[in-house]
Amino acid sequence: MHDNNTSTTENSARFPAHPIMVLLVDDQPIIAESIRRMLQDEADIDLHYCTEGNDALALVANIHPTLILQDLIMPHVDGLDLVSRYRAKPESADIPIIVLTSKEDPKTKAEAFRRGANDYVVKLPDKLELVARIRYHSQWYIYKRQRDDAYRSLQESQKQLENANLRLMHLSTHDSLTSIPNRYHFDQVFSDEWNRMRRVKKSLSIIMIDIDFFKKYNDALGHQAGDECLIKVATCLSAGLNRPGDLIARYGGEEFALILPSTDIKGAQLIAEKVRASVEVLKIPHPDSSASACISISLGVASIVPNASKKTDDLLREADQALYDAKALGRNQVRVAGQ
Repeated sequence: MHDNNTSTTENSARFPAHPIMVLLVDDQPIIAESIRRMLQDEADIDLHYCTEGNDALALVANIHPTLILQDLIMPHVDGLDLVSRYRAKPESADIPIIVLTSKEDPKTKAEAFRRGANDYVVKLPDKLELVARIRYHSQWYIYKRQRDDAYRSLQESQKQLENANLRLMHLSTHDSLTSIPNRYHFDQVFSDEWNRMRRVKKSLSIIMIDIDFFKKYNDALGHQAGDECLIKVATCLSAGLNRPGDLIARYGGEEFALILPSTDIKGAQLIAEKVRASVEVLKIPHPDSSASACISISLGVASIVPNASKKTDDLLREADQALYDAKALGRNQVRVAGQ
């Protein structure tokens, strides 16, 4: 038996060495000795002993017992109050409690159960009865603790799997350099928005964007500078989107594409001009550009109300042609398909 009035450091691990750990809280040494003798031949039961009720709560948190044997008549604290205090603390809220009393009293027994006791024993009980009750309640508690730990472990594993899946989803749909959606995600969203705009009979606009003379920029300043330029331009383009349904994606290399659902050609042209001006404001020096002293972009705009006679490729081709026209006419400008 461990007298925990002098030492509470032994067996303080989260899971004790003995499968069953009993904490006896009783101010009578003779009772403690009698119970110790009852349990001394039970190899799987470890008994700890505490004579002071006020020390019991701290001891419970320290040794994590699987069962508390609580005397109801204590010199400095009421045993029933201790039962309530055990139940009020998270670390002891579920630990089984067997109350010990010197007489059989229905009112006291009822109050003990109301406070949260699991069982009631008149001391001194028969050894076989006491051991059976200790095993029954402790095994229930051990099973519950193992089940709860397994459930928490499962929840944590599920959370980690969900986070991993989210990371994989992000990696599969976003460009690794600029962190904006990639061509794969663009194609998915474009197809979905095409079908949606076809159902609601509204305009769908596309803006194709190309950084002017980007190869010359890379050749002059190096690929690291080129990567930094792409990141700055992508961030700028993303910041220019005001509606949740709009999407900017890295289409490939130095080319970007913008999807604008429920936006007609005039609205798309206004957005394109705003985006072009915002990139100019970045003032990223470009020593080898004939379009501007700083990094600039060319943009091609196309719009359509999707219908059965048209395909997504038709709209992309129109935007690509408008972008080609913008580049052919000197770059750093917006061109609208068909104009």
